Amino acid sequence: MANIDCERLAEHSATAKRAKEGILSGTDLARVCRIFQLLSDPGRLNIVYALMKGEMCVHHLTEVCGGTVSAVSHQLRLLRENGIIKAKRIGQHMEYSIADEHVCEIVALAVKHLECEVD
Repeated sequence: MANIDCERLAEHSATAKRAKEGILSGTDLARVCRIFQLLSDPGRLNIVYALMKGEMCVHHLTEVCGGTVSAVSHQLRLLRENGIIKAKRIGQHMEYSIADEHVCEIVALAVKHLECEVD
C-alpha cells in the first residue's frame, strides 16, 4: 500500500474495505447507470412522473407532458425496452404504466431530495 497521509487511516481503511466488498459488478453497475441515464432526460422523467399517477395511453401522455405523439412514443419505447414502464393492449390502444414500485421510489426520493438543505 502506498504511503497515505491520513489522520484517520484506520477508520478510513475499514470503511474502504467495507465499500470494496459491496461494490457492484461491472454488469450491474452498467445496468444501474442505464436506469439513471433514462431518468435523467426531462421528457422521459415527465412521462414516468405522470405514469406514477396511473395508467395512460400515448395520447393522454402527450397531452400531459407536451410534445408530439411520435416523440412521446419514442420515449415510451426506450422506457419500456429498459424495464422502467410496461404496456398492455386494450383494444387497438396501448396503455402504459410503471413496471414496478422501485421506479416510483427512486423518482419520489429524488423529488423529496429537493427539500433537503445541503451544507
